[in-house]
Formats: sequence, C-alpha cells, structure tokens
Amino acid sequence: MTLDRLWAGWRSAYVSGGGSDPHGLGPAPIGGESEDCVFCRIAASGPPSSDNGVLWVGKTVQVVLNAYPYSSGHLMAIPLRHVASLGDLSEPEAAELWAAARLGVAALEAAYRPEGVNLGANLGEAAGAGIPRHLHLHAVPRWRGDTNFMTTVADTRVLPETLTSSWERLRDAWPKAAVDWVGDGA
Repeated sequence: MTLDRLWAGWRSAYVSGGGSDPHGLGPAPIGGESEDCVFCRIAASGPPSSDNGVLWVGKTVQVVLNAYPYSSGHLMAIPLRHVASLGDLSEPEAAELWAAARLGVAALEAAYRPEGVNLGANLGEAAGAGIPRHLHLHAVPRWRGDTNFMTTVADTRVLPETLTSSWERLRDAWPKAAVDWVGDGA
C-alpha cells in the first residue's frame, strides 16, 4: 500500500505562523504563571502522601499520580521548577526527569504487571498538553484489550481502584534504592 499525498499550500501561512488564528480571535487562554499552576501547588503541598498524590520527590523532580487517570497507576514525572519546554531544563533537571520516569515505570511494572506502558509528553497546547506551561511526562500502564465502550459512548473511564489504592500500591512498589537515592526520599 502506498501513501498518497495531497498538497495544501494554502495551509503554509497557518503552519508557519505558529498556529495563529486565521479569524483574528486570538489564542485560547493557556493559564496563569507558576502561582496558578496546579503542579506548582502540588510541589508546595508537603511530603509525599495519598492526600496530595505525590509518590516521590527528588532534588529537582517529583512523581505524582494523575488525578484524572487513563488507567489505574497513571503517573507523571514533573520538574519542581516551573518550566514549559525541554529546552528550559537544566542538565541536572533533564537527567533527573528521565531517571524519575524510569523509576516510575519500574514501580508500575512491579505494582501492576502491565503488558506495556505508554511513556510520553504532550509538548504545547497544539500537541494536547492540558497544562502546557509546566512540562510533565506521563507513564500509563496498558494491557491488551484495556479499552472499553464506556469511554466512547459515555465519556467515562472505568477504573478498578481508587487513587488512594493506586498511591499505596505504587508507593509500596517504589524502588527501594530510589527512596534513598535523591533528596530525602520522603
């Protein structure tokens, strides 16, 4: 099978304009600065607990449960500093962000035994970032056939456990070496 291509030169102005609104309505609101950022509020909420969803805190990165998970165990690695893009990270932040993602995936594999894990980032609003001004990586455990009709027909996700249960499972499965590795391992 070959891939067909359709030339659409009239879209060039839109793409090269960074997605500017052709109707002059202006960009959609993106959100406030760090004081209005949910991730910054979580970082300031205290040590890891099931109440704040924080699983682990390092020197420059935290790992938290997603409050609106795609599946049980859906977690995010988030820089503590309010940065929007990969290029804004310092080298230590970039290294710890990746290390935190690795630790999170190890905890997911130990706690849930998924058949796969989606690991990724939506960089910018156009890429689907719900919070585009604070970089974060998602780790979502997956199983064959884990989709169901409820998401499609009822706009509802069916989750077999509470966020508190997910937090306890992941915290118990968090790699022991990581607890003592960075920061105070709280």
